[in-house]
Formats: sequence, structure tokens, C-alpha cells
Amino acid sequence: MTVTITDIPADNEQLIRKTADLLFREFMVNYPDAWPTPESAVREVRESLLKDRISRIALENNDVIGWIGGIRQYNGISWELHPVVVSSTRRYMGVGTRLVRDLEEQVRKRGGINIFLGTDDENFQTSISGIDLYPGVLEKAKNIRNIKNHPFEFYLKCGFEITGVIPDANGFGKPDIFMAKRLVPWKGRGGNDEDSNVPG
Repeated sequence: MTVTITDIPADNEQLIRKTADLLFREFMVNYPDAWPTPESAVREVRESLLKDRISRIALENNDVIGWIGGIRQYNGISWELHPVVVSSTRRYMGVGTRLVRDLEEQVRKRGGINIFLGTDDENFQTSISGIDLYPGVLEKAKNIRNIKNHPFEFYLKCGFEITGVIPDANGFGKPDIFMAKRLVPWKGRGGNDEDSNVPG
């Protein structure tokens, strides 16, 4: 399998439509409200081509088999990963990992030091969904277990850490899990090497 990762050309309507079709088709299975129509998926892809965004696709024989986006936040110091999708016919083949690694490189090139994301659990795929997380939210999140193939485990394998949870973000018992990853070595408070061992 020869896979190329590249930008989506803003003037390539065919690739824009192929990317949108992938997004709509794959999310319709488990998250039908995310992009409920093909046109809503097209709008998402077009928005990813705007300034202060990163939009990268994985191509195999001119077919779009994966897509990842990044949104500049915090003055470009941190970027939000949104969204990522891989064709169901190409999962568990390293395509998603390659897309995440590529996004990390694109963010580093732009001077970013962090990537963060939110990964919802609306379908009771983890041990912290379907329950009341209050009180003791962080304690319960610390002991999270993957029950039904939730993507948070994929991000853990890519080096991300769980940094927080919003209980009931999508309704009672449907939390949003926040994750983040530092992309460059720690420079200490204010970005200096000298105080890298100073706590807090």
C-alpha cells in the first residue's frame, strides 16, 4: 500500500468532494449527528482550507483514504486536532498514525508546541460514560477503561495524554474527553532552559 500525505488543493473540487464523502460516510456509522448531510461534510472540508488551518489527506491511487485537520489556537502556540477520519477499509494499517505524525510535523513547522483534542463519548464506549461523574470527576477519569473501541486509546498510542473531562458535555452520561501532547522539549517557565527544573 503506497500512501501519500499532502495538502488538499483549494481548487481541486474532486478531492474536496472525495474528502467530504469519506467524512460523511465514516461518521454516519457511529456519530450521525456530527455531519448529518453530505453538504455539511463539504462545508467542513472547505472551512479546513481557510487561513490558520491545516488540512492534510492520505491518498492511495488518487483515492482519499484519510483526512486530518488542525485549527490554530492560543496564538499558534497550541493547535486543535479536528477532525481525523480513516476509511474503514484502511484501518489498523497505520494510516491514522501517519496522519497524526504528519499533523505534528506541520504544527512544529508553524512554531506550535502542543496539539490538543476533544473526543466525545456519546455511545457509552468507555467506563466514564453512562454514569454520574460528579463528584470525583478526575479520580474516575484516571481509571478510564475502553469498553467498545473508543478512539481515546488510539490517541494514547500516539503519545497523547488525558488532560481533562467535561461530564455530561453531550447530555447526561455523555462526556467529552480532552487530550493533549507536547511536540517539543520542555523549555521551563517562559520558555527558558535555565529554569526547566523549577516546579510550577
